[in-house]
Amino acid sequence: MQVVHQGVEHALQGFLQRMAEPDSDGEPVRATYQRIGRGEADEGRSLDAFQSALRLGARVAWRRINALVDADLLPRHVLAAFGEALFLHLDEMAAATTTGYTEARLHAAGELRQRRTRLIDLLIVDPPASVAAITELAHTAQWPVPRSLAVVVIDRGARAAGPPPIVPPEFLARFDVQPAVLVVPDPEGPGRARAVVAALQGLRAAMGPTVALQEGARSLRWATEALDLARRGVLPDTQLVRCRDHLATLLLFRDEALVEAMADRHLRPLDGVRLPQRERLAETLLSWLQCGHNASEVAARLAVHPQTVRYRMRQLDELFGDRLHDPTTQFEMQLALRALDLRRAARTR
Repeated sequence: MQVVHQGVEHALQGFLQRMAEPDSDGEPVRATYQRIGRGEADEGRSLDAFQSALRLGARVAWRRINALVDADLLPRHVLAAFGEALFLHLDEMAAATTTGYTEARLHAAGELRQRRTRLIDLLIVDPPASVAAITELAHTAQWPVPRSLAVVVIDRGARAAGPPPIVPPEFLARFDVQPAVLVVPDPEGPGRARAVVAALQGLRAAMGPTVALQEGARSLRWATEALDLARRGVLPDTQLVRCRDHLATLLLFRDEALVEAMADRHLRPLDGVRLPQRERLAETLLSWLQCGHNASEVAARLAVHPQTVRYRMRQLDELFGDRLHDPTTQFEMQLALRALDLRRAARTR
């Protein structure tokens, strides 16, 4: 309140000086009110109380002048000139205060953005930063420290030059990198996934797994890999791909050269079969492995007659021999066949 009282007092003193010396320089007074505006912003207060006090001071001054005119202590023609000058002066002071306030808020917002950008970098750095360092920077960035987080990577594509999406204030976002990065606190909380989808505004994105505070790099890595697989068509082309829904696929494609080596080792007998038949046999073998060797379930899955499945399995038995019934080989076959199936599906999308 002391700032408000002093501000109103300065305003009225400045007005009286202006009336006494119309040609005086008003810039020092305006500078004073810009400083007051900056001070109110720095203290986290609004200008409502200050501007209300200015208006109240103006009304009191106006009543006093009216009283002097009514008592014939001032000529009446002075009243109009006085009123016009008073309200013009107060408008200028209010504008100067608002200018200082806005400048300070913009400066503070810029500093806050810089701190939050540094915080994002700290959350996703590898090797990870300490929890203490993250907590300290989070405090200065006005970001409540969560128990867990997930990193979302966003493919802005052709819209990268446009305005960035508006995200909830509790999310940390960087849209100056490609792909853009979003840090979601406590991602398992109610409504979190919906909030992420709403913020994306139709952009394609991938959400990494939920991790501890200092493990953001791991969530970022998985999200980046998932987004790449979505671009290739390996993962579904949905707006938000959640890593937790595709863990097996992410594992398979983590080292594609290793899967290629596995396929070359265990599926080479299929290379001697013509392409259309090779694909049918591979599809049948994968379903047979997934269905626990049950021909009826395989037939239902592939929409063919069980006798067709048995015929194909006899062909596969001739191609692979005893290896077809070895548990370790079956497991590696299933991994390789699943990867090939996903690639084939991606090519047809």
